[in-house]
Amino acid sequence: MQDPFTGRPTCVQGRRLPGPAERVALQDDHERRLAALARLGAAAAQCGLRADSDRDLVLLAEDEVSLLEGTGGDWAELGGAIRSFRALLPLRTLDELGFDATAENPLEEPNVRLRRIGGGVEAWAFAAPEDGGSVYKFYLPREENSIGSVFGFRPGDETVLLAEARLGDYRALLEKILLIHALGGMATELVAVTPEGIVVAKQVLGEPLPQGDDTSQLLPQGLVEIPSRFLRANRDHPRLFFLGFAGHPARAWLVADLHARNFVRGADGALHVIDIVAAPWPDPPGGPLIADWISRVRANPHAGMLGAVADAEL
Repeated sequence: MQDPFTGRPTCVQGRRLPGPAERVALQDDHERRLAALARLGAAAAQCGLRADSDRDLVLLAEDEVSLLEGTGGDWAELGGAIRSFRALLPLRTLDELGFDATAENPLEEPNVRLRRIGGGVEAWAFAAPEDGGSVYKFYLPREENSIGSVFGFRPGDETVLLAEARLGDYRALLEKILLIHALGGMATELVAVTPEGIVVAKQVLGEPLPQGDDTSQLLPQGLVEIPSRFLRANRDHPRLFFLGFAGHPARAWLVADLHARNFVRGADGALHVIDIVAAPWPDPPGGPLIADWISRVRANPHAGMLGAVADAEL
């Protein structure tokens, strides 16, 4: 299949759920994209290019350093890094996606190819009738160089850590898309980034849950409940999740915002998460008690808060 807007191969179309092999390929894409961004950042630093934020890296064009590549060495590596990243997240203009790029607020203007179906603080969602209703999400930059949401951590008074959602960056957004996939979430591709810094994702269409439904017993497998004495978060159902990628060992992540609006029911009848707020668990992790607990639940998700004492006895 080809995406109707970019002409690139796609495994997402309407309500169709990608098969196992396609999901493996999607995860590989997400991991390679993160590795390519890391390579790009390292290559830019070697060339002495200062990036005020990772947005500067994400928007580098393929011909950005073409005149310097011929000198070889670090500049040749930077040119190769840019092309590798662009292959995984191409630059596309808003008019290629059906919007009037000359308008003051293009996403607010009528689009004959996309129909707006919702949106929130992070992204606006549109359905593409010509592609079976596939959902295109436009993640909008906020406050100059920020995009999406992540958790920030600080010491708490009654708990060891407080986790509060705050503005994120582009790497965190790419990590979130990978985490959604790893949680068995609705299949999501990253389609493009625009010169304005808008990241465009494409997601399988599903049936939304009624707002306010209790999802506490419907959370994805692999999530570990966090003792309230260790953490309080300002998003629903904070959980611990272990994931490694791009050759790195699995690390602990905080995953939350798992309320009804962030789930849909797929064509298979199962629930799939479509959005989260997440962040790597801080290092150091918040004290020896938390560090010990994380090491034990990594091996046994049902391990108690204290190794030698059952939680019920505390």
